[in-house]
Amino acid sequence: MTSQIAPPAPTGTPSTGYRLRWAGLAVILAAEVMDLLDTTIVGVAAPAVRQDLGGSDAQIQWITASYTLAFAVLLITGGRLGDLLGLKRLFVLGAAGFTLASVLCAAAPGAGTLIAARTVQGLFAALLIPQGLGLIKAMFPPKELGAAFGLFGPILGLSSVLGPTLGGYLTGADWFGLGWRAVFLINLPVGLLAVFAAGRILPADRSTTDRATADRATAAGTGADTRTGRIDPVGVLLLGLAVLLLVYPLVQGRELGWPLWTFLSMAASVPTAWLFTVQQRGVLRRGGTPLIEPSLFGKRAFVSALATGLVFFAALSGLMLVFTLHLQLGLGWTPLHAGLSMIPLSIGVVVGAVLSGALLAPRYGRRVLHLGMVLAAAGALGLWATVDGADGLTSWQLAPALALAGLGLGLIMAPFFDIALAGVEESETGSASGVLNAQQQLGGSMGVALLGTAFFGWARTDGFGHAAGLTYGLVAALLAAAFVIAFLLPRQARPDGEGH
Repeated sequence: MTSQIAPPAPTGTPSTGYRLRWAGLAVILAAEVMDLLDTTIVGVAAPAVRQDLGGSDAQIQWITASYTLAFAVLLITGGRLGDLLGLKRLFVLGAAGFTLASVLCAAAPGAGTLIAARTVQGLFAALLIPQGLGLIKAMFPPKELGAAFGLFGPILGLSSVLGPTLGGYLTGADWFGLGWRAVFLINLPVGLLAVFAAGRILPADRSTTDRATADRATAAGTGADTRTGRIDPVGVLLLGLAVLLLVYPLVQGRELGWPLWTFLSMAASVPTAWLFTVQQRGVLRRGGTPLIEPSLFGKRAFVSALATGLVFFAALSGLMLVFTLHLQLGLGWTPLHAGLSMIPLSIGVVVGAVLSGALLAPRYGRRVLHLGMVLAAAGALGLWATVDGADGLTSWQLAPALALAGLGLGLIMAPFFDIALAGVEESETGSASGVLNAQQQLGGSMGVALLGTAFFGWARTDGFGHAAGLTYGLVAALLAAAFVIAFLLPRQARPDGEGH
């Protein structure tokens, strides 16, 4: 272990776990649902936002990308803060801040203000979400971890059913004249409930004195160094700069005509990331606490999952964005019609997640991920064949390919986190959770930037239908790349915590 600052030890023994662990899991899932609802609802509402507030194609992308980019930049820091200050404390703070930021989004008077509020929302989500995985690892005994993580797929799948449909309904219903603003206010009751329940159900954080005593005892017994538990501000800035240098020109480049600085910026992200890794090694040599635990990158399951997930979530986010834009901007469908049309995708996700988590993943492991990627890619190609060149479309024509893609996505989601966190030590949990979620959000930002840019570029010259078809082809290509990378994953997750 490289750090002696561990997550809080909940009441209970390692064999039995925390007494209220299943209720605690429900609170964590509620926070995850709030995050996912916000993402899927906003995607459906984006055209209505532009109609009301104005703005360019790039600003539509930034309404989504600003949230995921801020999320990705601060997630690793959020995970580390959970290690240092307490998982429960950061969870409650993140939920409260996310809820308040949602109200600010609903009150935004212009596109720029909305993008700024979405950025704040993403920053608080980065404090909230990584604590969930850490709390699950702390609350549940090893034999129950698979079951706990297996619930993520069905619950999040149901949320993906509710999100687009609810977003379309709220935007179209125009309750009290709120229009699209209601999609942000829906977070208010969920967020307040999460804050209230977390304070009463989640296990208490250990006190600073208790952590210090445990750290000294561990160091005395193992000969390990006890290192300072401080956030590394230089590391935070370097990591954030590397991500921003890559994603910002991807979103803005097409609209600006791809000036030279966009390519220089993307190229500069590589040496900046390298400088970050050098700086982190220096922090470790000096006896400090690095932003990312270097030991994580010696674990094959974790590193391979990061690479696989980066590509997979880019494909997923790009698919969701382009689908809703095509239906509303290209076909002129209402937000409700577009949201209802996504139900086959979401039902497929639920079915796939249930089958994977309950039956397939425990027995077949990595092969379930590969099967899911094949089915999802086939669904994307089916969408391409359906929309390209079609004079008119109905929701029923889109349903078979959407359901197939959703089934594949669901098969992937259930075992993914279990495999990714296999072998992660308790002292690394906060950092690992932050890195894993940052990879998910960074992949989403890159998917929105890359596929959204490609879609709008093709739409200008070839029309929305042809542009959507070509973009679905890119989604299939990304899933094929993820299929190849996934061979680096272990054949099975190891819930007993052994390394790989």
